[in-house]
Amino acid sequence: MVTFLISSVFIFLIVAVSLFLWGMSVYNGLIQKRNSKDNNYSQIGIQLTRKYELIPNLVKIAKGYMKHESSTLEAVIQARNQAVSANSAVSENPSDPEAMKSMVAAENSLGGVMGRLFALTESYPDLKANENMMQLTEELTSTENKVTFARQAFNDAVMTYNNAIQQFPNNMIAGYFKFEEGVFFEVEGLGDVGKAVITSEQKKSMDLDFDDM
Repeated sequence: MVTFLISSVFIFLIVAVSLFLWGMSVYNGLIQKRNSKDNNYSQIGIQLTRKYELIPNLVKIAKGYMKHESSTLEAVIQARNQAVSANSAVSENPSDPEAMKSMVAAENSLGGVMGRLFALTESYPDLKANENMMQLTEELTSTENKVTFARQAFNDAVMTYNNAIQQFPNNMIAGYFKFEEGVFFEVEGLGDVGKAVITSEQKKSMDLDFDDM
């Protein structure tokens, strides 16, 4: 009887230690994947910060030519400032899903008004030919391309992390320690900002001919 009890306790301890080690391994793995995801956002943040620094200079140049488009220029600056704040919040805590959703919304808003601005520049050939404007547009395009590459790496990391916390039996550990799903950085209109990237509704409201775009 004593031998049986000793054997039972021994087996129980082995099982308990094995479960503890498994749980610790899963937990550490989830932490590693979450940190990797968060670190990938830092590369996006760096490029977005660069973009936000360029936009006021572009608007300043455009003001000298687009005197009748003040509402669009003001909308660009307002959207840019909102994106700056959103990027700052995410940079402080990339694991905050609400902050990431706000960042995505802010970037989409900024992309929309930037697309409108570049569409309007088509009516101002002198502005398009301005050397500083061309240089800024080129820098913005290059920066947007870097954002696109960084975004892909980030979204890949988010996918890996989300799969890890959703799959059984990892989801038990993830749920217990309240690991939250990562939010993908999905933004419309990234790419060559030197070309107008606007929606059909925006084109319609501006009385633009699709064939001229």
